[in-house]
Amino acid sequence: MIDDPEATLALIEAMTAALPLPALATRAFVATLRAARPGWEIAEPCTIQLVRYAEDAGGIVCQLDFGPQVPQRIFASVTHLHFDPRHQLTEAITAYKRHRLEALRTPGG
Repeated sequence: MIDDPEATLALIEAMTAALPLPALATRAFVATLRAARPGWEIAEPCTIQLVRYAEDAGGIVCQLDFGPQVPQRIFASVTHLHFDPRHQLTEAITAYKRHRLEALRTPGG
């Protein structure tokens, strides 16, 4: 198991309580979106509208709102997002991301 179930649930509940939550998509994620949908004008920052757990396979995923120029729902793993360092949840989210990425890098993760 990659994620600590209790800690992950607590983080999801805290993130949900803070919605809508501003975020920045990573450059790589934005590039992927732009390549897939060249007509879309991907605005930055985006807003998290929904937070869910996709089990160990996906971790914490977020529904993102990039504004009216992006007509579809976009979902991304929290690992593909950056948060304002002044936000009260940034430290907890960053710790979750760090733990998850390290676990995925280890054999069997």
